[in-house]
Amino acid sequence: MTAHSIASTWDIFCKVVDNFGDAGVCWRLARILHREHGLQVRLWVDDLNTLRALHPDLDAAAPLQHAEGITVCRWQDVLPEPVEATVVIEAFGCGLPEGYIAAMAASARPPLWIVLEYLSAESWVDEHHGLSSPHPQLPLPRYFFFPGFTSATGGLLREADLSIRRDRFDDPARQRFWHDMGFDNSDAQSLTVSLFAYAGAPVAGLLETMARDAAPVVVAVPDDVLLSAVRAFFGTAADNDRGPWRRGALEVRVLPFLPLVRYDELLWACDLNFVRGEDSFVRAQWAARPMVWQPYRQEDGAHRRKAQAFLDRYAVGLAPKAKGALTAFCSCWNGDHTDMAAAWRALREELPDLAGHARRWAGDLAAGADMAARLVEFAGNKVK
Repeated sequence: MTAHSIASTWDIFCKVVDNFGDAGVCWRLARILHREHGLQVRLWVDDLNTLRALHPDLDAAAPLQHAEGITVCRWQDVLPEPVEATVVIEAFGCGLPEGYIAAMAASARPPLWIVLEYLSAESWVDEHHGLSSPHPQLPLPRYFFFPGFTSATGGLLREADLSIRRDRFDDPARQRFWHDMGFDNSDAQSLTVSLFAYAGAPVAGLLETMARDAAPVVVAVPDDVLLSAVRAFFGTAADNDRGPWRRGALEVRVLPFLPLVRYDELLWACDLNFVRGEDSFVRAQWAARPMVWQPYRQEDGAHRRKAQAFLDRYAVGLAPKAKGALTAFCSCWNGDHTDMAAAWRALREELPDLAGHARRWAGDLAAGADMAARLVEFAGNKVK
């Protein structure tokens, strides 16, 4: 069933909880639904400042605006009319305004309500994807939609031309990227690394290990929560000191916080990417480069289970030595008290094998339908 046969307007509701990831996923989803499936999309966000960091053309003070064919609203200021919507996406269990829910229930033909869940590689996701969860008091259809890594899940978010743009990002494009960021292209002998992580990551230990490396390492750090830890490592406290800083084999470059399109280019321009949360995690997989993932920390330790479940899937087909190196380093990065220097040396030695595996992994994932396409098909099967 085509998108046009089921849709007039889709509403996506997003609350910014996990730094930039929630807004990033919702904005990408809105763009793909509009551009590739011909849908009218309204994106309701509670924090436009965060969304503007990812899409600088937006006005953070405007309660309602249009960007790239999408209607963007700050939901505290403007309440939508649900009778216009065919499908409502509640992103990551953010909840819907009570008045909106009441109007949905009063509609002669209520919208299809889909709860878009967080991504997980855990096996239980296959069983829970698509399950019905009716509202406890109101006669409203509601379903869980789980992104995931198998055909039994909702897949991963991806633009149709993403692989083509990635593969066209050649050495001249890489040089232009670094020039635009204010730096020379990295030396061919240097390992180039992007470092995006939550506060509390063992940054000092990683940088010290890299500084003692036998070969040069260039690290690109966004202007984000890690910057204070990086400054502390280099012994500078001045907020206006933006490097670049050097110690031993290590050079650290501070990049401005990048909009979504340019962040993809950063991933393509690096040999190894440290990522966090969900949005950058998915984009790093499509970048087809070796990566290290830091899940969002949860008090009950669920983040460790999520990390292990992903590694169990991702490492299938890796040679035992490469699998061991990746698993050990990811464990170290996510808080286990292991020898950072030894873990880094082992990881770096296996990067050629990990690079080949990353490209195969991205190719295998791209062979299936992307998340937006599966979401449209799912809605089409429910909306009659």
